[in-house]
Amino acid sequence: MDAASVMTASTYEINRARVIMVAADLFARNGYHGTGVAELCRAVGLGRGALYHYIDSKEAVLYAISKDQVDGMNSFADDLFNRGLEPLELIRQLARGLLCNIAEHRAEWAVFFRDYGALTGERRDRVIAARERYESYWRQALDTGVRSGVLRPTPRPLLKGILGMFNYTYLWFGPDEELTPDELADIFLDALFNGILPIGQYNRNAR
Repeated sequence: MDAASVMTASTYEINRARVIMVAADLFARNGYHGTGVAELCRAVGLGRGALYHYIDSKEAVLYAISKDQVDGMNSFADDLFNRGLEPLELIRQLARGLLCNIAEHRAEWAVFFRDYGALTGERRDRVIAARERYESYWRQALDTGVRSGVLRPTPRPLLKGILGMFNYTYLWFGPDEELTPDELADIFLDALFNGILPIGQYNRNAR
C-alpha cells in the first residue's frame, strides 16, 4: 500500500470515528428513535451521500456504538486474564477498567444500555454474544476466587447485580465527581467483599 492509500485509509477511519462519536452524543440526548438521519447529517456537516460513505444506515451506527465498547472491554478482560493475576486483583482490575471506560464513554454506554434492543438480526445477536462474553470473564474471575478459597460460592444471579452496580454509573457518574473511576471501583468492591454492616448484624431470613 502506498503512502497516499495509507493516508486515505487513516482519514476514512478518523472521519468514521467522528460520525460515530457525534451520533452517540445525539442518540444519548434524544434517543435512537428520536434522532433522524437528517439531524445526524447536520451535526457532522455532511450530506446524506457523504454520510453513507462512512455508515450504510442509522442501525449500522447503533451497532458500531454498541459493539465497539463491549469489544473493547472484552479485549481488556482478555489481556487481564493473560497476566496471571491473583483472583481479587483480577476482579479489582476488571472493575477499574469497566468504570474508567464508562466514565470516558458515557454517551456510548447510555446508547448501549438504552437502545441496543433496537438492533435486529445478526447485529443484535452479535452484540448480545459480546455482552455475554464479557459477563463470562467476571464469572470466571469469581469462580477462580472460589476455587482458590478467597471467595465463598455465590448464587449465579448475583453476578447480574454486581455488574449492574458498575454498569449503571453511566446514569450519574460524570467528570465533576470528586472520586476518580478507580476510587469508585474500589469503594464498590470494598462494599461487595467486606460489606457495610458489622458481621452478623444482618439476617436475611428475618421477618
